Amino acid sequence: MTALRVLLTADAVGGVWQYATDLAEALLPHEIETVLALLGPPPGDAMRDRAAAIPRITLVDTGLPLDWTTEDPAAVVRAGEIVAELASSAGVDLVQLNMPTLAARAHFSMPVMAVTHGCVGTWWQAAKSEPLAENYAWHRTMMGDGLKRADFVIAPSAAYGATVQAYYRLPHPPLTVHNGRPPRRKKPVARYDHALTVGRLWDTVKQARLLDQAAARLPFPFHAAGATIGPHGERAELEHLHVRGELDATEIDRLLAAQPVFVSAATFEPFGLAVLEAAQAGCALVLSDIPTFRELWDGAALFVSEQRPEAYARAVECLIGDDTRRTALGHAAEGRARRYTTASTAETMAKIYRALVGLRPAKPERKAA
Repeated sequence: MTALRVLLTADAVGGVWQYATDLAEALLPHEIETVLALLGPPPGDAMRDRAAAIPRITLVDTGLPLDWTTEDPAAVVRAGEIVAELASSAGVDLVQLNMPTLAARAHFSMPVMAVTHGCVGTWWQAAKSEPLAENYAWHRTMMGDGLKRADFVIAPSAAYGATVQAYYRLPHPPLTVHNGRPPRRKKPVARYDHALTVGRLWDTVKQARLLDQAAARLPFPFHAAGATIGPHGERAELEHLHVRGELDATEIDRLLAAQPVFVSAATFEPFGLAVLEAAQAGCALVLSDIPTFRELWDGAALFVSEQRPEAYARAVECLIGDDTRRTALGHAAEGRARRYTTASTAETMAKIYRALVGLRPAKPERKAA
């Protein structure tokens, strides 16, 4: 098997960091090593330790901006050029852009795969009842151009892929490659009656305020883990949820071990790694009835079709009041989660990498120093 070297872009703000580091580790058995190019705010110590623990990974903290945190398209154009230069100097065989806008103007000398984990335009469509603001029009243009210029486009769910194809008028839908997480060792602890949500609490599409109102209707604790302040100063003011703040993976595992009823009321979710982690822990799932969650969890979750706090409160109470159903739904979620592993994601991605590299002329062999 020919060894490959791949550059992945990532950021430390959302789930892309988890996705990229998990993928980098799972690619090692496929003889693929990774250069991880970080954009946006620097990662914390726990994130750096996670990357450092992965063999044959090179972490490059570029200091470049994320497209959705800047109002300057020129900065994104320049970021794309710098990432292309980094890819050439690092001698990679392929680039996987987890921020497809980087491909809009830059020239890459190797194949480029774009993976769309979410974007301003499709988020705005779900979050707002108004057209995209003029100051983000450039983002829509660059995202569309980046997707069309890439050699291959991937989405983490067919539902989100369909949204992307329609929004950017792509000639073909992105290929679906579901995200995954490594299997987790369950550490049984005493289960008690409570609920949990995990995610960016400041992000309006996560519906933290709706869940805060649901928590006020429940006779047991409803915990919430995640940031309450966003990069643009967005703030979630929550009164009834037990806000735990940003927690590392060990702390999240500790919360999930007690198998709370896990709730996501998201109106926009390209995949949902937090839901997958809860399912791996055997938690019963209460989810908003959106296409992504139906695609991934139909038959293994309780869906709420009404975006009203009382509807979520009823769903959670229904499960906590019926231990047999709660246990059965937790088993169903855990069984479904076995479909979505990082090993499966890596196996599919490795095949695509090799196919794309095979379409380009072979690079001259590097001379020994």
